[in-house]
Amino acid sequence: MREASLERLKGEIDRNWRQWVMVAWVAIAAWYVYDRWGQIRWWSLGDTDDNMRLMQVRAWMAGQGWYDLRQYRMNPPVGFDIHWSRIVDLPIAGLILFFRLFTTPAWAERLACGIAPTIPLSIAMLGIAATMRRLIAPYAWPLGIALLYCAGSTQLMFMPMRIDHHGWQLAMLAVTVAGLCDPQARRGGALVGLASAVSLSIGLEMLPYAAMAGAILTLRWVWDRDEASRLAVYALTLGGGSAAGFAAFASNANYAMRCDALTPVWLSVTVVAGALLFLLARINPESRAARLGLAVLAGAVIAGGFAWRFPQCLTRPEQVSPELQRNWLNNVREAKPIYKHPLRIALPMVIMPIIGMIGAIVAAVRRRTIGWTAIALFTTFACAMLLWQARAAPAAQMLAVPGVAALLWIILPWINRLPSPLLRVPVMVAAILVPSGIATALIFNHLPVGQANAYAARVNRATGQCVRTSVLARLNAYPAATVFSFVDLGPRLIVTTHHDAIAGPYHRNGDAILDVQHAFQGGEAQARAIMKRHGATLLLLCPDMSESTNYRARAPGGFYDRMAHGWVPGWLTPLPLPKGSPLRLYRIN
Repeated sequence: MREASLERLKGEIDRNWRQWVMVAWVAIAAWYVYDRWGQIRWWSLGDTDDNMRLMQVRAWMAGQGWYDLRQYRMNPPVGFDIHWSRIVDLPIAGLILFFRLFTTPAWAERLACGIAPTIPLSIAMLGIAATMRRLIAPYAWPLGIALLYCAGSTQLMFMPMRIDHHGWQLAMLAVTVAGLCDPQARRGGALVGLASAVSLSIGLEMLPYAAMAGAILTLRWVWDRDEASRLAVYALTLGGGSAAGFAAFASNANYAMRCDALTPVWLSVTVVAGALLFLLARINPESRAARLGLAVLAGAVIAGGFAWRFPQCLTRPEQVSPELQRNWLNNVREAKPIYKHPLRIALPMVIMPIIGMIGAIVAAVRRRTIGWTAIALFTTFACAMLLWQARAAPAAQMLAVPGVAALLWIILPWINRLPSPLLRVPVMVAAILVPSGIATALIFNHLPVGQANAYAARVNRATGQCVRTSVLARLNAYPAATVFSFVDLGPRLIVTTHHDAIAGPYHRNGDAILDVQHAFQGGEAQARAIMKRHGATLLLLCPDMSESTNYRARAPGGFYDRMAHGWVPGWLTPLPLPKGSPLRLYRIN
């Protein structure tokens, strides 16, 4: 009886797997909205990029041009040049318009920001489920969904209010993985090509993964000439999809020869790469050595042509000044290698990718299939990316799911042979929690090494309090003005108040960022001159906010350091704020 029931269950989750994946997605999305309802209610867009994304949507819905992505409430009247595209704006704007039919504009924004990040999660879950079915077993996909749910860094990108583009790029990466192991060559090539094109049209964060996916497909063709159809379709969809994405979504500013978005620079690369790979697939010589030689030649043409035509892009794509790179960009926490982070942060991030890499390699050796070989290469590459930047952790954890699942699938028969459900259930739960890093994070949270010291706790508390909607909204009691404040406070300020800001953490606007740094780190006269030059009439400070600690550390006795010690120059007039406010507000005379 038990075996018959088990077979029926296997058949159900095999036949109707898409429907059950969507049921799981609805359940997870509903739980996330319920769990984060307080943040939705209080409009808690915690990341600067999420705040700027909402401002971008607001501007478009208020009549700003489709191809004009300049944020005019930042550094007015010139505005801030934002290097994104409007792809991610579409679902947010659509949800806002939908909810306006039933509620106020403010609540429509809240609900849209709460629900929009869960939409790409559905695509990621379908991609992971398809990968599990193709690599392990048709009924193994629930294990993949469970592991994806436990991937903490990945899931943070799909949480309510996380409306920036990272969730969508992870979704496209999941589609890429599904395409790499798709047994249907043409469909697999199309999935990888289109997903790469969409991801690049959104932003360049996943460019290394897109390049690696293309390299893997090329190597598949080198090994097996029957893969020519997969490579040809990939080449056409990559080049054509990138061209279509550029035409439909590239901003006016992205027509310049810049290196940080899908500009003519990277469009040229994708189109030329697509044309060359399509040509290789059409030639398709019988000799493996000949195919390898053609692939190397194509790679050399792409790399050499890039270096010849776009030498400005051989360094960091942001193309910032040495001073800005030294004082700001190099200090962005998520852009540092994983080994430069504290153990309590790094270890939970890397456990799942490392175990996933091991599992994928083991599966590739055991199964000896080209699909598992491709996944092993991709997972190993994702682990290597962590040595470059810790921001690769969400992608690395998601890509680790097939490898971790492969190891669990090996030990699953042993777990099933345990004599009692009282043993089987906790062992299975532990087998999922330990490689996902959740268990490690829980342990660290209860150890002294996992606790922030008193100074860090004070800084974290101030940083969190100063960006609260209830705190910043009190500034609306004063007439709209241009406010001089910290760089990281700018995006949140313009979302929650009617005031304009001077700067935000966006590299194309380095002069404004440096002006803020020079003002707070320099002398009194320099600070006043910079504020006046920007037309600022209010100065807003948040003592102990994380950014402010840099100014005090770098410039003891500088303008901000003196104000942090209680000094106020004669040309600043303190303005009253509600009792207990963590902010300090001054009129610039």
